[in-house]
Amino acid sequence: MLSVPAVGCAGSPDTNGEPGGAEGSAMKQPEVKGPRVLLETSMGNILIGFYPDQAPITVENFLAYVESGHYDGLVFHRVIPDFMIQVGGFEADLTMREGSREPIRNESDNGLHNVRGTIVMARTNAPHSASAQFFINHTDNPFLDYGAQGPNQWGYAVFGTVLEGMDVVDAIAAVETGTAAGMQDVPVETVTVVSAKVVQP
Repeated sequence: MLSVPAVGCAGSPDTNGEPGGAEGSAMKQPEVKGPRVLLETSMGNILIGFYPDQAPITVENFLAYVESGHYDGLVFHRVIPDFMIQVGGFEADLTMREGSREPIRNESDNGLHNVRGTIVMARTNAPHSASAQFFINHTDNPFLDYGAQGPNQWGYAVFGTVLEGMDVVDAIAAVETGTAAGMQDVPVETVTVVSAKVVQP
């Protein structure tokens, strides 16, 4: 299963209420470029911008999945407050929706940091296994960065950030969770991606 480690997930959450990873962290991220993606969820909208210069493979892959309608109707299947919220692989009944594209190269060595509000590819323990699932960092998670677990150790690739809707991310992170279909941290009441659409800035 594509996932991210929960070990050490208690970080230093931003409390200023500002949207986006770059604005909510002391670690400066570059400016976003290109198209945005509007995630319409059952709890509100989240607008995402991207870092195509730093993560060209990951951004292209994600936008292709959005254009294909892959994310429409999927649910946030793993929610851990003060860590992250994850989506991109499961239907409402928790059956898996497989990605239709080949796994991509891990671009976590791009200099971007896992800070609050950043959009990041989920993967298995194999570093180059990311496909369609992604997560939104609910707090700064530096232990997910490239090299954080040792020299040249792969991390989790940041490729975008929340521009609007961190209040929605906060609300999703606060929902009650439990165990379902053999998975932990599953929202008791389904939180759905109604649609994911590419929009121009």
